[in-house]
Amino acid sequence: MLALLLLFADLTLLHNDKLELSVQNPGGAFTKLRLLADRDQTNPMWKGNGNYVGHFLCVDGFGPTSAQEQAAGLPGHGEAVRQSWTQTAPGTFETRLPLLHEKVTRRIELLPGEQVITVETTVENELAFDRPINWAEHATIGAPFLTPGKTVVDASVGRCMTRPDAKGGPKATIAVGREFTYPNVPLLKGGTRSLRAVPAGADSLDHIGCTIDPQRTHGFVTAIHLEKRLVFGYYFPRADYPWLQEWLNFPASGQLSRGLEFGTQPFDVSRRETITLNRLFDTPTYRWLPAKSKISAKFVMFYAAVPPGFDKVDDVRHEAGQLVLWNEATNQTVRLAAQKTP
Repeated sequence: MLALLLLFADLTLLHNDKLELSVQNPGGAFTKLRLLADRDQTNPMWKGNGNYVGHFLCVDGFGPTSAQEQAAGLPGHGEAVRQSWTQTAPGTFETRLPLLHEKVTRRIELLPGEQVITVETTVENELAFDRPINWAEHATIGAPFLTPGKTVVDASVGRCMTRPDAKGGPKATIAVGREFTYPNVPLLKGGTRSLRAVPAGADSLDHIGCTIDPQRTHGFVTAIHLEKRLVFGYYFPRADYPWLQEWLNFPASGQLSRGLEFGTQPFDVSRRETITLNRLFDTPTYRWLPAKSKISAKFVMFYAAVPPGFDKVDDVRHEAGQLVLWNEATNQTVRLAAQKTP
């Protein structure tokens, strides 16, 4: 069983003997993850602003709304991040989306001795017709965990494209609407750069979308702090989350943030745009929620120390009750107890 401690009306701490996760209310965001053995108590999650912080759920909607939706009061990034969540059982949280007429349930589980957290989310349609929905886990790492020259990101992706519009405005540095092979992204000034690390002296804002490798049943995205030798990441079924978006927000202030956002669409654009697009790289860009029915999705997140020289994650897999992270160049593995995986 997980251990649960409710500190305040707006904050719940879920913990076992290895990890502690802070869940903020309203909004249901994961705001802080602590590895209890880490003397520095390094939090990999983005500090953010208000409800937009750490890892939050974008349901139903991911990105801006249309003029008509705005007039009707529907916010961008969906309603879930703005609602109060009720804890109905240890580690189980529920909320209702009043404008979209959906019920959302989030079950978070930490088992003793594990550095892996299982999260299962169920969305229920309270209306009598099938509907396309947009769903994303807005997972975001931030400073000081995210540091130029010290933090690297790896992901199990297939085909990738830079955002088709210049959302970053004057701070955009990557080419617009270009397909590329991850992690080498094409630049506006020509040439490429690797997305694995934050460029030194950055003052930029960019956005990319990638399919999760269609040869895999499960995808992953990880971030390693090389100096602290800590790895943070996610592992999830491709069927539930076929896309990875990376929001690359690297201001000159040093308050860096990087979205590792896995979900149902390649870019955070309006519902109309995702449904009109329909598919990209032979991958759907939305998910169906049938009438008066429920759909679910599950992922795990993990946080652990890595051995010296472990500077890249080439694979994450689940085998024999363990989550196994592998570095091909050094043939090193990190094995984490994981009884339950998606």
